Amino acid sequence: MVQYNRFPHPDIWSYAELQLLLSLPNPCKYFLVVLDHPFLPNSLPFLIMLSGILIFNQKGENLIFRAFRNDCRPRLADIFRIQVISNPQVRSPILTLGSTTFSHVKHENIYLVAATKSNANAALVFEFLYRLVLLGKSYFGKFDEEAVKNNFVLVYELLDEILDFGYPQNTETDTLKMYITTEGVKSAIANSPTDSSRITMQATGALSWRRSDIKYRKNEAFVDVIEDVNLLMSATGTVLRADVNGQIVMRAYLSGTPECKFGLNDRLLLDGDTAGSSPAGNREGAMKATRAAAGSVTLEDCQFHQCVKLGRFDADRIISFVPPDGEFELMRYRATENVNLPFKVHPIVREVGTTKVEYSVAIKANYSPKLFATNVVIRIPTPLNTAKTTERTSQGRAKYEPEHNNIVWKIARFSGGSEYVLTAEATLTSMTHQKAWSRPPLSLSFSLLMFTSSGLLVRYLKVFEKSNYSSVKWVRYMTRGGSYEIRYVLVSLEVVR
Repeated sequence: MVQYNRFPHPDIWSYAELQLLLSLPNPCKYFLVVLDHPFLPNSLPFLIMLSGILIFNQKGENLIFRAFRNDCRPRLADIFRIQVISNPQVRSPILTLGSTTFSHVKHENIYLVAATKSNANAALVFEFLYRLVLLGKSYFGKFDEEAVKNNFVLVYELLDEILDFGYPQNTETDTLKMYITTEGVKSAIANSPTDSSRITMQATGALSWRRSDIKYRKNEAFVDVIEDVNLLMSATGTVLRADVNGQIVMRAYLSGTPECKFGLNDRLLLDGDTAGSSPAGNREGAMKATRAAAGSVTLEDCQFHQCVKLGRFDADRIISFVPPDGEFELMRYRATENVNLPFKVHPIVREVGTTKVEYSVAIKANYSPKLFATNVVIRIPTPLNTAKTTERTSQGRAKYEPEHNNIVWKIARFSGGSEYVLTAEATLTSMTHQKAWSRPPLSLSFSLLMFTSSGLLVRYLKVFEKSNYSSVKWVRYMTRGGSYEIRYVLVSLEVVR
């Protein structure tokens, strides 16, 4: 997903500022929305001009229809229903019918559709639709068909605030909640002349994501480093693919307008960085030497929240930002090198004749004995013609789920360094036209606190505010099983009579 820096409100841009913006190599990268402005040509490819926003349920019923331009007619809802919802063969999220382009995302049990007749940038249209989903979650808790029906007045009010004649405006939740309440009634704070000017300053200023008058009796900041580790291991124990998808989520309950400095591993590297002081011929060797150093972590595809000062990060690898109030996602990243695998699974599957399959699955924890994983679930596939199974485990419980053709082995608490074994036997039924078993891999899911597969660590979190108050900081690490799969070899044994 493209990350954006917030620019001042277009109405207060000068001609020189606009010329500077247009001279950037990729202006689409630097801002999300642009209002109609006398200095901007109408042919700019990064302008978003939406004709209307539509929301449907899974049956094709039109829940919300908001037209922002005269070219958006009610018949567009019927066209989308017939051509997309009623047609299961349509898989593309973008469909052009005549002169109208429909861009849609499916969330929960609803379709969010943006209709436009202009040549809008597709990436920005989808970015706006996903921002709309986040707004719905923030106001309703869950953005689905029931939430839309119960709060349709508020949905229309939100659309009128975040879109002006089809041009997206401010989509910051904190700003909108200052003058749009969950009941859809204008709050008293928005009717006050003083507060109205403050709202305008926040909506158009450099810090649109945070108010300046926030106060807490106790100033705290919570940081969660959450990683999903993915693994594909061959039947011989060779790692075919191992990577980590991570995110850093922060909950900031800090007074005023604090500046936070966030430091990660001392030798943090980003994919694509160059060894600036090394000659071109020694670049590869210098990179390898740095990565081999203790504590080094290589991150790829880093994406930051708009509050992060990217210039400071490029210069000295310090994440400096003024955080939004409450919970937000500070950054996302990927890691593909030196992935620490928390579990090692060794499956043995034997086919005894044509009526029986025997399983022996051993799983060992590769993390410290001081840690323990919770909700460990191993799914062991069985043939399609399985009639019944018998299971024996050294820890946890196992049962057969015929609807999924799996033996599910659950371990509530898995201490580090421990090793447990499951043995099972599946009895098969004879079939005249037996379909070949595809032998899907074993899968593993789990939650492990205070452990990161990438090795990423938070070195420090400093909070600076003009009132110089003291704050309490908390850091938590969590690793979860993503697509954690292990293949196996099916050994055939002949029955001796």
